[in-house]
Amino acid sequence: MPMIRLTAPAGALTEDGRESVQRDLAAALLRWEGAPDTAFFRAQAWSYLVELPTGTQTTAEDDTPRFLVEVTVPQGALSDRRKAGLVEEATKVVLAAAALAPEEAIRVWVLVHEQPDGTWGAGGSVIRYADLVALAQQGSNDA
Repeated sequence: MPMIRLTAPAGALTEDGRESVQRDLAAALLRWEGAPDTAFFRAQAWSYLVELPTGTQTTAEDDTPRFLVEVTVPQGALSDRRKAGLVEEATKVVLAAAALAPEEAIRVWVLVHEQPDGTWGAGGSVIRYADLVALAQQGSNDA
């Protein structure tokens, strides 16, 4: 199942953005994965917010806040088109959460990590991509 983690300097998100960004990123990830919109799949899309203490994030140039979105999905879950769509939407979500203009998009980096088949485990068992596809198809039929 997908996971998404936003790393941001403390205080870089607005109060409203901090409240909504995790669910917004998880929802975007599920949409781009093509997962059915069911309680089961929403519960499996884990979202983390890691806020860095003041002074622990910088560049060689300045201390302007930067944002890192890391996405972990089973290998094969995202086509190139879906990856591009996810990167674009995740960037927009973070910009909105930080009250930044689209021109600031270079401050948001998105890394997509594809977990090789057979190396993902949940509930004490190895989960294969084919298992997830079958669950998604079943979930779509149940909707």
